[in-house]
Amino acid sequence: MSKKIVILINSLDGGGAERVVSNLLNVWVEKYECYLLLIHNYKFYELDERIKIISLEESKEIPGFIKLLRLPLVAYKLSKIIRENKFKQVISFLTRANYINVLSNIFIKHKTVLNERAMPSLQYQYGLNGKINRFLIKSLYPKANLCISNSQGNMKDLIDNFNVTKVSYIHNPLDLDKIEAMSKDKIEIEKKRFTFVTVGRLDIGKNHSLIIDAIKDIDADLWIIGDGELRGNLELKIKNLEFNGKVILLGKQSNPYKYLNQADCFVFSSNHEGFPNVIIEALACNMPVISTDCLSGPREILAPNSDVNLQLKDEIELAEYGILTPIKNVNKLQEAMNLIINDKNLREQYKNKARQRAVNFDINNILSRFEELINA
Repeated sequence: MSKKIVILINSLDGGGAERVVSNLLNVWVEKYECYLLLIHNYKFYELDERIKIISLEESKEIPGFIKLLRLPLVAYKLSKIIRENKFKQVISFLTRANYINVLSNIFIKHKTVLNERAMPSLQYQYGLNGKINRFLIKSLYPKANLCISNSQGNMKDLIDNFNVTKVSYIHNPLDLDKIEAMSKDKIEIEKKRFTFVTVGRLDIGKNHSLIIDAIKDIDADLWIIGDGELRGNLELKIKNLEFNGKVILLGKQSNPYKYLNQADCFVFSSNHEGFPNVIIEALACNMPVISTDCLSGPREILAPNSDVNLQLKDEIELAEYGILTPIKNVNKLQEAMNLIINDKNLREQYKNKARQRAVNFDINNILSRFEELINA
């Protein structure tokens, strides 16, 4: 019988970690017996039909405090599934799934491999919710057999601030052949002039308002792909600025690559990250990239030979594979956007090097590293 690969995640909603899980399972199913355990039974990404899906049947609508109290109960549910299916190891992605994976060891012993996809000290820095999550990470993550981060910066955060010692990092794997094929599909909207595009959940951390403010006085359009809690706020902002089609919210897209392929430059405005898949996806579509120099991820991708702990304060940086700008700095982001419009040579230089950088993150180059760690 082939080895069982078991992945636990909150849901397979449209996000970076969810895309990584779908990519891994769709490749692993060729040689392993693959299981996907969903805390919330929601699936956005396509999966090979041979992958067995088991739901823990938790509602997404439960209030935060109740979700906290339910952690041991959901961990018990997981332990029953582990026992019934004789799983030896569970690989979890995202914070809540990681908590449940570790806690389930109270009821049944198994190897726990956690995947941390964001920088916890920045993601959970405010309020009671932040304090609770910082406490849980510091208490539970060190009990796991292994914690895998997706960037050097993220790994350093876990070591320095959460006492996680059994830790390593693997950059997110992407299926570049699939991205290239999907990028050739036709888009449903008309491109009228120089167009920037961005992809990401519409929340405070992604800071889409920064790009909208930056493009206000620029002769260009902006496509925003993604959905989230701030959609209404952004719609109101766009309406108040009377942009009249200058900024278009395209919502969640199962194929964002066709829009990346048709736009002229990818722009990214996050305040903090773990490791932004979308930057690599943009590079895979041969796009010039502008990104905030947030911790962590963008610098590792666009300036791989620089110090990952460096962070820009008041200047832009023409890095090897894209332009970096200080976080939350609308003037410097606007400067970078104008530069990429006006300097055709620079734009072509970045386009020509984009795919070369993206190849480093192809799933065929990274999968063996995952297998090496989880099989250790």
